[in-house]
Amino acid sequence: MFTLLKKLSPARIIALGFALVILVGSGLLMLPCSVKDGVDLNYIDSLYTSTSAVCVTGLIAVDARDTFTPLGQFFLAMLIQIGGLGVTAVGAGIIVAMGKKINFKGRTVIREAMNLNSGKGLILFVRDIFITTLVFELTGAALSFIVFVQDYPPLHAAGISLFHSVAAFNNSGFDILGNYQNLIPYQSNVLLNLVTCALIFFGGIGFLVIRELRIKRFRWHKLSMHSRVVISMSIFLIIAGTVLLKLTENVTWLGAFFHSVSARTAGFSTYSLGSFTQPGLFVLIILMFIGASPGSTGGGIKTSTFFVLMQGIKSAATNKSEKAFHYAIPKNAFRKAAVITLIGLGIVITGTYIMIILEPQLRLIDAMFEVTSAFGTVGLSTGITPGL
Repeated sequence: MFTLLKKLSPARIIALGFALVILVGSGLLMLPCSVKDGVDLNYIDSLYTSTSAVCVTGLIAVDARDTFTPLGQFFLAMLIQIGGLGVTAVGAGIIVAMGKKINFKGRTVIREAMNLNSGKGLILFVRDIFITTLVFELTGAALSFIVFVQDYPPLHAAGISLFHSVAAFNNSGFDILGNYQNLIPYQSNVLLNLVTCALIFFGGIGFLVIRELRIKRFRWHKLSMHSRVVISMSIFLIIAGTVLLKLTENVTWLGAFFHSVSARTAGFSTYSLGSFTQPGLFVLIILMFIGASPGSTGGGIKTSTFFVLMQGIKSAATNKSEKAFHYAIPKNAFRKAAVITLIGLGIVITGTYIMIILEPQLRLIDAMFEVTSAFGTVGLSTGITPGL
């Protein structure tokens, strides 16, 4: 087994790691102690739920609260946590905690998984990831508790708060409020909306950016080009999405802002998306496709890819060199961004085509929304998932 792993490339080891966690997770969710009495959970639904959790997607075929016991919900939260941090990062963290050293092959796998340019300071970076995650999730849980304790007993509210904080920071749209309602009952609660958005935002910009912000003490002129691109693009997309959603949908500014943030791979909703207009759903599809940032808990083609693509198009149209914040963009960056975008479009188009063949009763916009949500590991749905 170990000999076989040594021969595999880092990318294949990472993929196998995710597949193994998904299979183990599907088994744990099928245990009698994980499923509520009277609930008949099919293995395909358990596998779907485990996949959605590990890939921090949030699309659900069964409701988490109505299906799983507290232990089953704990397993679900752990799968989300492992998927958000990355299987390799979790494995590395366990090895470091045990006081053992990581060999060269292991470091290469971690570097590939974290999208790092070099292996310098790798172990320190992994420790930073765990500490950062712990601080954000505990803070988010404490602030969320203030809201949930008003509707639930303290112990139950604490469990919901922890689960919600883990799901939000890891950009996974799972909830344990029941009846497929997500955060609709709290659509006008400013504190919970803002706390959730903050967790999503910091989970989506990536650990590299968070670490640099802390080290450079939020001084913009000292940040690297990567951090500037990620932060500026994230803010631009949030503002643009908020304005466009407010123009097309009958929602409050808070609701438009929340969905603009959430559509960038988080998957929480405070309004029923089934009632959104086609222009509004199209805006969300674009945001879901672009997604979060490299090295984060989110998916999509990434903000940096979209930025480089736009700069490349601008450069070709104006016949000027590609630059960003006075830095020259590497010449092969546009080619990579174009390839990633075309592959992403190919997956979404093919997936949508297969979906409307298998489910001919669906509207095209609903099918494309569902596929894009899965591709971008978002978890938003117009309500068609359980019936597919």
